[in-house]
Order: sequence, then structure tokens, then C-alpha cells
Amino acid sequence: MTSQSAATLRSRYVAQAASDLEENRRRQQELTEKIKMLKQEEALLADIINLAEQYEGFADASRLPEQSQEEPVIEKVKQAPAKTASRRSTSATTTPAAKTAQAGAKTKSHQPLLGDLLADLLGQYDEPRLAKELRDELLEKHPDRNPTPQVVRNTLESLVAKGRIRRHKQQRSVMYSLV
Repeated sequence: MTSQSAATLRSRYVAQAASDLEENRRRQQELTEKIKMLKQEEALLADIINLAEQYEGFADASRLPEQSQEEPVIEKVKQAPAKTASRRSTSATTTPAAKTAQAGAKTKSHQPLLGDLLADLLGQYDEPRLAKELRDELLEKHPDRNPTPQVVRNTLESLVAKGRIRRHKQQRSVMYSLV
């Protein structure tokens, strides 16, 4: 092997290693962003579980969302094609993330609900407030709670849907006030 062919081979290896490193960095960035998104989804799902626990105590079925109390979710899944149903039912009942979310919701049940905290904050003001202002104030008064801005907006919108607060739109801004 000549020194020229060895140098060419070495330069190819260096170029390949640099390319592999760059690809690894890009993939790490993608995975970091995906983890961040999944954490936000987990927080949202925990809030949904909290809301579902609230609805369990209602005696008046007309106040519940679309699904009736007698119709469990599992029956709906069984109506889907067999391959999809088995995938859904096992992932919904046996995944560690689902168990962790359920356990987390049960251990946090002694805390006031985010919707109640936001409604209390809105009750302190006569004028409408931005979701960002409410989140900042919530973080000040309840440092143990750290909801994402999206979770705060979703919670405020669910309170609007329930009729507990009002939404006010001014150009591109959305503000909320207590009913």
C-alpha cells in the first residue's frame, strides 16, 4: 500500500467519522425535542386524569361529557379491528407510563386542582387577565406547581367550556375573567 492510498483512506475515515458525529448530534437534538414534547403531553394527560376523577363522583349523568357512564372505554376499543384493538388495549392498560400517570394522579389528588387555583386567581381581579399573567402569578404563589403555558391555556379553555370563566378577545390577545 502506498503512502498516497493510505492518506486517501485516512481522509475517507476522517470524513466518515465527522459525518457520523454530525448525524449523532442531529439525532440527539431531535430526541431532546421529542422528550420535551412528551413531558408536556404527560402533564396534559395527568390533568385529564384529574378531570376524569372529578367526573367519577357525579350522580347526574347529563353533566358528563359525550361518553355515558355505563359504556366503558374498553368496549369501544373492542369494536375496532382486532390488530388495532389489541395494540390499544395493551398499551392503555399495561404501559409503565400509564401506570405512572395514574399513580401520579392519585398521589397529587390532595393538591387543589389547577382549574380551581386559576379561578381563585381570576377572582382577585375585576379586569380580564392574560393566561401568561395568570401562570406567572400561579408560579409565584404555588412554587410546587409548574404547569406549562399550554396546560394553563387548556385548563382556562376547559373552564370557559364549563361556564366558570369568560374569554375576551382583543385583536390577537385572549384574556380571561371570572363569570
